[in-house]
Amino acid sequence: MSPDVAIVADSTAYLPPEAMRRHGIISVPLTVVLGDRALEEGTEISARSLAEALRKRNPVTTSRPSPARFAETYRKAAEAGARGIVSLHLSAEFSGTYDAAVLAAKEAPVPVRVVDTRMVAMALGFCAIAAAEAAEAGGTVDDAVAAAERRAAGTSAFFYVDTLDYLRRGGRIGTAQALLGSALAVKPLLRLDGGRIELLEKVRTAGRAILRLEELVLDRAAEGPADVAVHHLAAAERAAELADRLRERVPGVGELHLSEVGAVIGAHTGPGLLGAVVSRRVA
Repeated sequence: MSPDVAIVADSTAYLPPEAMRRHGIISVPLTVVLGDRALEEGTEISARSLAEALRKRNPVTTSRPSPARFAETYRKAAEAGARGIVSLHLSAEFSGTYDAAVLAAKEAPVPVRVVDTRMVAMALGFCAIAAAEAAEAGGTVDDAVAAAERRAAGTSAFFYVDTLDYLRRGGRIGTAQALLGSALAVKPLLRLDGGRIELLEKVRTAGRAILRLEELVLDRAAEGPADVAVHHLAAAERAAELADRLRERVPGVGELHLSEVGAVIGAHTGPGLLGAVVSRRVA
């Protein structure tokens, strides 16, 4: 990465470690509060531990990084030689992470552009990679921000959950939508729309949900070369099946990532999550 521009993303990007190393992307962790313990996502609590806690109905909440944590990150990036920083974050509709970053940016030793990508998971991760690639090509902070915003505009995220109850309890989806999704024992299929989670349609079975996710990705990927990510929580077999089918069927697929989400997103979706992100490569 260009020494002049540092790229920061929060831990909900769920970037593959190899991609983070290759592009020098810096991650700032959100926190999961499990009972009376506050644990950093990615290092102090695993997705498996989170899924088990949810199954046992243990109380689980999440919290943003503190402005002080962002301030420390920006300071270290500047000390390492960055003359500007692009800080990319999950939708402000979901978390106060963006606000915390904005507060810290005001006191940073170098200019910091904080961006609400209105995305999450690898929908955010692909934005961070695009920004890093722009920086690596010698681009400015403005160039990196523009690259991330273009990538966000060409990215769609769809996901299936076994129940909307976790999203309802966390305030990430309205009670009316949750009740609608629970009616007649249907399975909810959702999408990211304007930084919010919206109920897209209802399907009868988990198997049908997998097929429908495949159809949605193929439809979006038909618009041009695209990268794809498949996410899950405690649904590895379903996720692998979907990833294999997309690898075979998406024309000219670029990168294809398969991963379990971290504890922060998992706390709001519950076990059984299956998600698909399709991100068109744009010039």
